[in-house]
Amino acid sequence: MKANVPFLDISASYKELKEQLDDAYHRVMQSGWFIAGPELDAFEKEFADYCGTKHCIGVGNGLEALHLVLRAWGIGPGDEVIVPSNTFIATWLAVTYTGARPIPVEPDDRTYNLNPMKLESAITAKTKAVIPVHLYGQPADMDPIKKIAGRYSLKVLEDSAQAHGAKYKGKRCGGLGDAAGFSFYPGKNLGAFGDGGAVTTNDAELANTIRKLRSYGSEKKYVHELQGFNSRLDEMQAAFLRVRLPVLDAWNERRRTVAAFYHDTLVQVCSGITTPHVPNWAEPVWHLYVIRMQERDQLKSFLDAEGVGNLIHYPIPSHEQAAYAYLGYGKDAYPLASCQAREILSLPIGPHMIGQEKFVVDAITSFRARRTK
Repeated sequence: MKANVPFLDISASYKELKEQLDDAYHRVMQSGWFIAGPELDAFEKEFADYCGTKHCIGVGNGLEALHLVLRAWGIGPGDEVIVPSNTFIATWLAVTYTGARPIPVEPDDRTYNLNPMKLESAITAKTKAVIPVHLYGQPADMDPIKKIAGRYSLKVLEDSAQAHGAKYKGKRCGGLGDAAGFSFYPGKNLGAFGDGGAVTTNDAELANTIRKLRSYGSEKKYVHELQGFNSRLDEMQAAFLRVRLPVLDAWNERRRTVAAFYHDTLVQVCSGITTPHVPNWAEPVWHLYVIRMQERDQLKSFLDAEGVGNLIHYPIPSHEQAAYAYLGYGKDAYPLASCQAREILSLPIGPHMIGQEKFVVDAITSFRARRTK
């Protein structure tokens, strides 16, 4: 009999907060105001306060959050921006949307985040910024990254799409660099019920520019100071996010409980599996719980057959994608990213798992037992 463990039960968040979410829906519908209204204003203030920043600007999605920051900094053709070699393609797309070139840097092979020790060698006279990604919900090692960036007068843009509420040395992601981009895709720790994103920053001038860029380059209707875009977090999604933000920390704690169970049990019963490494300065929020093993594909097939949800984040590194073939990076140009893509597997995790993590570990234990016979 299959275990029937979903990778993530998004509908459960609605069931838990149904009354508040329904109230938010009716509030917006009855207001007759659906774009750039009071719900967005309130959410921007609340999320800025949560992240410990002075400004939050709601935008259409996480990719556009990153892209608009780079645009606002004047980054464009002829410039270079340093990115991780092993991130979701949106980080690279944000760079190439501006006309700049992404310059990959390999990760720390334990944390999977950008390796500060490999950063300086990638910097050239064309480098304008670096985008550390808080991958899987664990903060990158920001102090050495910022120190190196400061030495070369580079901007630091946090890709916080997976790190809502994560902390680095006690400080929340989103307030660690010059700016940060968040995604509110439904599967995120703080997810909307559709696309959404935000920029957080302490830079008032940058915030003002992004507010213009997100709305056709305009601060005053029909007066366009910049060549802007249409990228706005709508009232309905802002209202839903306002309901979910107050429970974010509690839901992150539930994720930590699941992650702790995985770690404590897998290291004891399953040889050949590498569990996540967490530095003592990191407080991850476990957007994903990613294990690593050479027999990844076989394990994935076994879990699929057993009804245990799992995903690969991400099976093809950006430098191997057809979309970036023109950059000329060979398939083996970034071996750590390529190796990780062949070996990593994300296990089910979420704030609404109730004992299901035991079925996951039992299935993995059974797989290992069969392989060692």
